[in-house]
Amino acid sequence: MRKWNFNPGPATLPLSVLEKLKENTVEYNGLGMSILEISHRSKEFEAILQETKKLYHELLGFSDDYETIFLGGGASLQFAMVPMNFLDGGVADYVVTGSWAKKALKEAKLFGSPHVAASTESENFTRLPKEEEIKYSENPKYIHFTSNNTIYGTQWHKFPKTPEGVPVFCDMSSDILSRRFDASKFSLIYAGAQKNLGPAGVTVITIKKDLISKMKDGLPTMLSYKTHIENNSLYNTPPVYAIYVVKLVLEWAKEIGGLSKIEEVNNKKAEVLYGTMDKYPDYYRGTVKDKGSRSFMNVTFRMPSEELEAKFIKEASAKGFHGLKGHRSVGGIRVSMYNAMPLEGIEKLCEFMEDFKKNN
Repeated sequence: MRKWNFNPGPATLPLSVLEKLKENTVEYNGLGMSILEISHRSKEFEAILQETKKLYHELLGFSDDYETIFLGGGASLQFAMVPMNFLDGGVADYVVTGSWAKKALKEAKLFGSPHVAASTESENFTRLPKEEEIKYSENPKYIHFTSNNTIYGTQWHKFPKTPEGVPVFCDMSSDILSRRFDASKFSLIYAGAQKNLGPAGVTVITIKKDLISKMKDGLPTMLSYKTHIENNSLYNTPPVYAIYVVKLVLEWAKEIGGLSKIEEVNNKKAEVLYGTMDKYPDYYRGTVKDKGSRSFMNVTFRMPSEELEAKFIKEASAKGFHGLKGHRSVGGIRVSMYNAMPLEGIEKLCEFMEDFKKNN
C-alpha cells in the first residue's frame, strides 16, 4: 500500500509516471536495453533530451530567446556557478529569505561583492520582505531571488518590482511548475528536480541567450555555462535516467491541463490545509506570521509542545502519512505538498489533524 508522501525532496512523483518507469526500466522502447543502459550519445536519448526541453519551454512559457541545460550537482552547485559565471568581482543584489538564499549569498562572496538588498533573518524568516523594504544597489550585475522557502514555509506569490534592465535570477527549486508566472521577467532560472520535476540527480537551468556574451571566460570547463550550452548538455555523460523521468513528469503535467490546472489544484490544497490550521491557531501554530507570505508548497507549523509534535508524527506515520517531520534546523511539522500530491491526500491529512486535536 502506497503512503501519502509528504517528504520535502526527494518527493512524491505521479503514480502514472512511476508505472511508466516500471514498464521501461527493464526494456525501453523495444531496444532490448533498459533506459538506464542506453548511451547518452544515442539517437534515442537525444530525442528524449530535445522533447524534455521542448515540453519544459512550452509549459513554462519560455520563448526562443532562452536556452535550457541539464546538469548534476543540485541547486547547491548553482549557488556557486551563477556568481562564477556572472559576478566577476562586481556587485549583485541578493534578497535573503531563508537558509537556501543564505547559502547562495555565501557562495557569491567568493566571486565578488554581493549586496543584501533585503533580509528577514532578524525575524527568523517568518515573513518575506515588503517591496518598499528592498534596497537595490546602484548598478548590480544581477538580482537574485529564492522563490520558495522549503524550511521556513514562505513563498513569493508576486515577485517585487526590480530596476529596469537588470537581469533577474531565481532559484525555483521547490515551486517550479507549480503555478503560472511571467517567464520573460527572468534572465536565469534554476531548479533542482527533486521537488516538482522528477528525481534527485538533475538540475534544470534556463538562461536568456543574450547573457551568453556576458559570461566570464577562463573558467574550469565543467563550471562554465558556455560549455554545456554549446554541447547541448552532452559535454560529459548527463544524468540520463533523471532527465527521462523529468520528461515523463512534464508529459503528465501537460496531460492534466498544464500550469493553469496545476495551480488551481495547488491553491485548493493550500486553502484546505491552512483553513484547518486557522481553525485552531493556538494548536496548529503556523510559523509564518504574514499570511501573504505563506508557501503553497511547504506548510510549516508548531504545536503546544515537542512531545505532542512527536506523538503527532508517530500517529500520522501509523495512518500512512509519511515525511511530516520539520527540517532538523527548525523542528516542528512540515507538510510538503508538491504537484504530485493529490487534493485527496491533503483532505485526509486534515481529517487526521481534526481527530488528533479532539483526542489530544
